[in-house]
Amino acid sequence: MGCDIGGIVCYLFPILVSLLLIRAAYVWYSTGKPRRRADSESVRTLIVLGSGGHTAEMLSIVNVLLKDRFAPRFYVAAATDNMSLQKARVLEDSLVQHGEPSEGKKIEASQYMQIYRSREVGQSYVTSIGTTLVAIAHAVWLVLKIRPEVIICNGPGTCIPLCVSAFLFKILGVKWSCIFYVESIARVRKLSLSGLLLYKLRMADQFVVQWPQLQKKYPRALYEGRLM
Repeated sequence: MGCDIGGIVCYLFPILVSLLLIRAAYVWYSTGKPRRRADSESVRTLIVLGSGGHTAEMLSIVNVLLKDRFAPRFYVAAATDNMSLQKARVLEDSLVQHGEPSEGKKIEASQYMQIYRSREVGQSYVTSIGTTLVAIAHAVWLVLKIRPEVIICNGPGTCIPLCVSAFLFKILGVKWSCIFYVESIARVRKLSLSGLLLYKLRMADQFVVQWPQLQKKYPRALYEGRLM
């Protein structure tokens, strides 16, 4: 029986690997391609907050979104970031007070979550291997829980485990999440490490830069002028 099971595993393993590779190739090919969706449909949106300037830029982006289109909204920040989610709550409270949903639309409450940080400032790269694995496991759980249709991020390292998890779920056929990356306006001549990873690995469906020289250097990026 053991030999039979081993033989079956040896037979099926290369088939499964081949299927995964074919699926991965399809996902990379389809990334960035328009996906059919009714204009009236809302999309579950995961918004990744960094700290300081990253949060300020992201909330500026959220402020100009079609609120009933990108809803419900799930804000995620690092577990050690005590300010970003508070700022997001203030923004959402102001939207509820001053904004009205479109006819027939119901406002869905936003949610706020924290994720384990993969690397603290000043932490050695050796010890960060373990914390990164924990962060990825936490990200997998969050993506499964939220099941976002859209992920919006703008450069904090916190976004990498979440985007990697979402991309892996695309390959496995669990959920298709469109990743929108907006590079920070502070990045004038070169991409951030997070941006470079998402650009080189072709994970982002749309990759936006805010300086024309960056678009010339990274031709797959979109340049629409300054967004903030």
